Amino acid sequence: MIEAFSLEFMQNALMAGILASIACGMIGSLVVVNRQVFLAGGIAHSAYGGIGLAFFLGLPVLPTTLGFTLAAAGIMALITLKKPQQSDTIIGVLWAAGMATGIILIDITPGYNVDLMSYLFGSILTVPQNDLWIMLVLIVVIFLVITLLYRQFLLLSFEPEFARTQGVPVALLHFVQLAMVAVSVVMIIQVVGLILVIALLSIPPYLAGQRARSLFTMMIMASLWSMAFCTIGLILSYQFDLTTGATIIAVATVTFFIVLSIRALLAK
Repeated sequence: MIEAFSLEFMQNALMAGILASIACGMIGSLVVVNRQVFLAGGIAHSAYGGIGLAFFLGLPVLPTTLGFTLAAAGIMALITLKKPQQSDTIIGVLWAAGMATGIILIDITPGYNVDLMSYLFGSILTVPQNDLWIMLVLIVVIFLVITLLYRQFLLLSFEPEFARTQGVPVALLHFVQLAMVAVSVVMIIQVVGLILVIALLSIPPYLAGQRARSLFTMMIMASLWSMAFCTIGLILSYQFDLTTGATIIAVATVTFFIVLSIRALLAK
């Protein structure tokens, strides 16, 4: 197995998994404590429209998908602020619209030969080194934003009404938070694909939340859980010739149910 990691594509895959795990730990924790998993799902699936647009216009996939997903996240942030009662329905519509737009654009792209499965279930073994540098820059930006606004995010997550009375710019933070979700989703799509991205944004933070005593600790523990899932999934997929993204999520899901079972037994 050690020989496998001497291969450049395996080294890139491992690094992509680690970088995506850091994003999952930071942003996934905010998603879970703010109960925004469905909203994150809408952003993730709307990203497919960006992938379709990139192929249709012949543009670089990662930057184009990032721009498209940020725009979709901005619309969803506006809807959840202005029309919270209707947000579930409208997010569901945008979720489907993004997917449909992406599929249609790829269908009508001249010389269509895109491997849809690599975007639906991830293509961590084909992540180029240039994308790793982009991922690193995006993670540094997310880290700086969370570090600078940590107290405000903490108040928004656990005491939203108190945050308003303290003059915290709740609406602005909501937009910033969903923009970071969009950035993280685009990174994670390369690792596990857009269908499975929600699992990596929710399972590690949930497991971390069972033991963590602060949001900061939860982010670190969620990142470590996610790194473990990505590394073990990568090794198992290589050994048994399985789809890597699906194997990573299978490892996370099995661990999730084992932890739940142990907790249930201890509670008796």
